[in-house]
Amino acid sequence: MCLCESQVFGFNAIFWVLTFIKFITVWKGGETMHQKQKFVYVGVDTHKLTHTAVIINCWGDKLGEITIDNKPSAFNSLLVEVKKHAKRKKAVYGLEDCGGVGRALAVFLLGEKKIVKEVDSSLANVERQALPTYHKDDSFDALCVARVLLSRLDELRNANPQDLYWTVNQLVQRREALVKSSSALKSQLHVQLAYNYPSYNKFFSEIDGKTALAFWEKYPSASKLKDATLEELSQLLIKNSHNYYTVKKAEQIISIVDNDGVIEVPEYQYIRDFLVESMVKEIKFKEEEISRVEAQVKAIVDKMGYKLHTMNGIDIVTAAKLIGEIGDIERFPTPAKLAKYAGVAPITYSSGQKDKQLKSQQGNRNLYGIFHLLAVHQILQDRNTKNPRNPVFREYYEKKMSEGKTSGQAIVCISRRLVNIIWGMMKNKSEYKLPENISKNLSNKKDE
Repeated sequence: MCLCESQVFGFNAIFWVLTFIKFITVWKGGETMHQKQKFVYVGVDTHKLTHTAVIINCWGDKLGEITIDNKPSAFNSLLVEVKKHAKRKKAVYGLEDCGGVGRALAVFLLGEKKIVKEVDSSLANVERQALPTYHKDDSFDALCVARVLLSRLDELRNANPQDLYWTVNQLVQRREALVKSSSALKSQLHVQLAYNYPSYNKFFSEIDGKTALAFWEKYPSASKLKDATLEELSQLLIKNSHNYYTVKKAEQIISIVDNDGVIEVPEYQYIRDFLVESMVKEIKFKEEEISRVEAQVKAIVDKMGYKLHTMNGIDIVTAAKLIGEIGDIERFPTPAKLAKYAGVAPITYSSGQKDKQLKSQQGNRNLYGIFHLLAVHQILQDRNTKNPRNPVFREYYEKKMSEGKTSGQAIVCISRRLVNIIWGMMKNKSEYKLPENISKNLSNKKDE
């Protein structure tokens, strides 16, 4: 069978197109390798006291190694060592931790106009496990960071340890530490009060309220209260509650204590009284510190111009957490990039003829947790009105449930939508607004 001239031409055209594509692919690969030959790769394993750096070339050969103290005066010795091996080539640095113990080094290197990349610890761990001679020490860890840097140079994010976002994160962490410590103290206070006042939980709705703390400090045990007059107790309650509690409350407390009875152990009771007084004073101090930190948080968030707190479920502290973990929103050109960073975007798993969407275990887990809690908050009902806190997301949740998704899967879908909204609000520094039709329906319900 003979081929016509047009068919021959068609086959020739296809041949040359395929040849050209192959040439471009090889050329691109060669070009990439050629670009990589211009650098030496410095992987840094960062620690609290010291940093270990390993220098490799584009072929993965180890050129040198140095351990330096984690202090600015020692950082220049790293540059000297790298320069000795780099010669005429540029050095690119990879750090596992640019926001914690490695932050000072990252700031120094960027100040010296060096190329600094942030290497995710999960990538370095994969590299460790992939090597046949697996072991664990600072030198090996730094080598693995350098290998990730070499293989994924174009994919890794530029280190960006900005003072503003780092400071926000530090404020949030300080507040969380104070809250945690205060909660532990309150638990200890519960234990001591149970010894001194068997029915102490009937006195006040909250044992750590202003009036309650004033009462525990003045009367740490029933043995101290028995010497007080009704007038003295009434004045204490009225003053600290701003007239919320009256003589009636004082009479109620005295009646409860009389009904419980008092066990006298004079030789040790003064120590237990001291413990209650000490705990109360520390709780007061921590509450004051929490307020001071929150004032600083509000001031810095307001200065940045973000209006995340206009969304239901986001107070000023949650807003600060989001800002601190996300950092500069300009790092994420699309919401999808932010979703991937937060670990909210599902991972496609394909094998044979089967495709699955699996939950991601990667990304920033702190940020993932914030979005998850925020998503849960959106679908909850208001305790008083029984209306959903966010009817838009409640409707979306019920829709996903009707499609056969589990509650957990539906919440992940809401988290993904929240990423889009938060990204837009931060990008444009805009307020959150419910859709107009939803707002009208809520207004009509209130009028009814």
